[in-house]
Amino acid sequence: MRRARIAWAGAVHDAVEADGQLELLTPALRRRRIGFDEVVWLPPLAPISRPRTVLALGLNYADHAKELAFKAPEEPLAFVKGEASLIGHKAYTVRPDGVNFMHYECELAVVIGQTAKRVKKADALQYVAGYTVANDYAIRDYLENWYRPNLKVKNRDTCTPIGPWLVDAEDVPDPMNLRLCTSVNGQITQQGSTKDMIFDVATLIEYFSGFMTLMPGDLILTGTPDGVVECQPGDVIVTEIEGIGALTNTITSESKA
Repeated sequence: MRRARIAWAGAVHDAVEADGQLELLTPALRRRRIGFDEVVWLPPLAPISRPRTVLALGLNYADHAKELAFKAPEEPLAFVKGEASLIGHKAYTVRPDGVNFMHYECELAVVIGQTAKRVKKADALQYVAGYTVANDYAIRDYLENWYRPNLKVKNRDTCTPIGPWLVDAEDVPDPMNLRLCTSVNGQITQQGSTKDMIFDVATLIEYFSGFMTLMPGDLILTGTPDGVVECQPGDVIVTEIEGIGALTNTITSESKA
């Protein structure tokens, strides 16, 4: 099932995709259907829970590490992001005025569905509620080291669109064999596959839950393959993952935000 969270008619609703429309799950409006363009899309995390923790991976694809002239890491390289960085499908991301290099990162996002602590790899996927698409923008002007970016590189308001759908885990039989694709203004600029991750989803859940408790709604952003390019105000970026969805986002300048 493909789930969404939207704002419509002055209220926030949970919805599911139904025949190319959104079918509302709000009890008083049960089975009411509306068009995709009639709503404001929100991060598709409820009704599971708001994320307490957003974990993001650096250099989790060998080709991306090579692109940045780094060797592949021997253990997951992770950093933490705040919830304010998250926005929904078709929303606007602010590019700070005066920066020289800001780029997208198409990533498979894992949404935790139940409390996970000291989980074994063989059992890890049982703790996943579903998957969505993330676009984890980076501003390289602020970079101090490639391995664990400081807050200004990654943890910025509006700089992590996610959505449009939360796809139930049971509907994604193999999260490690999904095609990824990014286009900028209709031109394909990035292609890859989740099979090329250095640390797969199950490994990451085992790793993180080994020293911290993962809670329902927590997010793991699993990294991006090579092919990142700079984005300017006005650019429309579509990050798409096979079977999960196509996330559209537009860059705006800080002075216009």
